[in-house]
Amino acid sequence: MARKITKAIFPVAGMGTRFLPATKSIPKEMMTLVDRPLVQYAIDEARAAGIKEFIFVTARGKSALEDYFDHAPELERALRKAGKDEQLELLKTTNIESGGIAYLRQHRAMGLGHAVWCARRLIADEPFAVMLPDDVISGDVPCLQQMVEAHEEVGGSMVATMDVPREMTGSYGILDVADASTDLVAARGMVEKPDPLSAPSTLAVIGRYILTPSVLKNLDAKKPGSGGEIQLTDAIAEEIREGRPVHGLRFTGQRFDCGSKAGFLQATVAFGLAREGLRDEFGAFLKQLTANAG
Repeated sequence: MARKITKAIFPVAGMGTRFLPATKSIPKEMMTLVDRPLVQYAIDEARAAGIKEFIFVTARGKSALEDYFDHAPELERALRKAGKDEQLELLKTTNIESGGIAYLRQHRAMGLGHAVWCARRLIADEPFAVMLPDDVISGDVPCLQQMVEAHEEVGGSMVATMDVPREMTGSYGILDVADASTDLVAARGMVEKPDPLSAPSTLAVIGRYILTPSVLKNLDAKKPGSGGEIQLTDAIAEEIREGRPVHGLRFTGQRFDCGSKAGFLQATVAFGLAREGLRDEFGAFLKQLTANAG
């Protein structure tokens, strides 16, 4: 049986230039989807999967993210005094206790692989998860929980995957698989952002990973890949070349690319309509809006 996954790395050092000017002073991960920041969705998903230790790889200008997970004694006292127990309980979900969270700096933007490598000393010799808060996934069973359950059966490394149109394969890491007919697929190769004409499949890797410590050793080489950056995909592909198992899991749920404006807006609509207290009013507004547009 595979070892239990209790640690997760959250690479959040990016500048979020696609959302300027908002991200001039607000970390991209703190942008609000309905009523909570993107990073909170990732934390909630990690907790549901049994994660106990949260490792953030940050950069200059991310202090708001660090403050968000700290206690806010004055606000808590004010809510308690006002009898706002529901808001107080909600606030508690944003707290991570001392010892359960760590922050590391990525001083130079050298790619996702390098960001994960920065956390190597906190991972040591156990399997771990990597979660990209840009990818927000809705589903009855959280995506990482699905992966943890599958990983218990097969071990090794695992990536979340989904089918994309062939013309979009150049924007993702793509799996090479012998049999793509099942939800859990054994990878025989991975390639970062291939030419769509030569992509080995249309199975794209998205921002959820369960990795073995040997992936971190592969990253020690700091070998530049696509775009001149140190690619996590290359380090996982090295696992396959060395004969260690790597699987892709077609998760059940809907993924929103909140690193793009269109994806963020789509997620806002989907999550707004899914919220019981907003559904009727927001749905009526959208219906009227689309009718007027027609």
